Amino acid sequence: MDISVIVPLYNEAESLPELAAWIDRVMQENNFTYEVIFCNDGSTDDSWKVIKDLHEKYPQMHGMAFRTNHGKSPALHVGFGLAQGDVVITMDADLQDSPDEIPELYRMIMQDGYDLVSGWKQKRYDPLSKTIPTKLFNATVRKASGIKNLHDFNCGLKAYRKEVVKHIELYGDMHRYIPWLAKNAGFKKIGEKVVQHQARKYGKTKFGLDRFVNGYLDLIALWFLNRFGQKPMLIFGLWGSLIFFIGFVAVLCIVINKIYILHTAGHGTLITDMPAFYIALTSMLLGFQLFLAGFLGELISRSSQDRNKYDIAETI
Repeated sequence: MDISVIVPLYNEAESLPELAAWIDRVMQENNFTYEVIFCNDGSTDDSWKVIKDLHEKYPQMHGMAFRTNHGKSPALHVGFGLAQGDVVITMDADLQDSPDEIPELYRMIMQDGYDLVSGWKQKRYDPLSKTIPTKLFNATVRKASGIKNLHDFNCGLKAYRKEVVKHIELYGDMHRYIPWLAKNAGFKKIGEKVVQHQARKYGKTKFGLDRFVNGYLDLIALWFLNRFGQKPMLIFGLWGSLIFFIGFVAVLCIVINKIYILHTAGHGTLITDMPAFYIALTSMLLGFQLFLAGFLGELISRSSQDRNKYDIAETI
């Protein structure tokens, strides 16, 4: 099979028939063998009914439905697992991504040899409340990931070599960082294509301030996991040992001071009145806790195997 198109969606019943017809037309014109996997993320409208009807009209269009809303990353994760095409293409269901981009994305993967090609909506039809945070976000991710040639990490229109989607794991809201995850997995030939962005025709945007804030929190988590995820003892153990050593030195100062006072028959202050006592107590407790956190992190460095198990209500 040439292409798998994965479409995550939430309450997009109005746009699905037009999107399906558009994808099918593009595929037929270019003689692609294909499948479309609609990943219904617990929609509360008629999206699942529409997907069933589309399957009757286009047998190569399939569907998966979560029982409840889990988010875009889990929907993509399940779709990646189901995909069988040599090239996997993701796009949003709101008709803002153009299926006419598919042939060139396919060519860039199969002929130019890219592992991943990300779309860049150079000219956007979104309000400033969305475009300005998006620019700030992308600049930060470029700096953190080291992928300097991408302008739009969060563009829903992307193309992947099949091996890429089978070797990365999505959870939470990590779909924003798929190029970075692919790079960390060893797929480093990452390209970009300027793509057409269309104004939303149906429904309303799912973007909100909470998604912008969550994006940065996920960015911090990904940076930390990338640096120390496999060896948490490198940071917790190092700082824990250093702080514990400071506390140990403070204890030695207290002991030496007390011995000196007793040896000279002088009258010194009580140990509990000495600043070094509290430095020693705090440092040794904090150092021990950090060291213990690093040790426990080493034991659980492989996260729960149940992290990406979701309650799927039905599949087509």
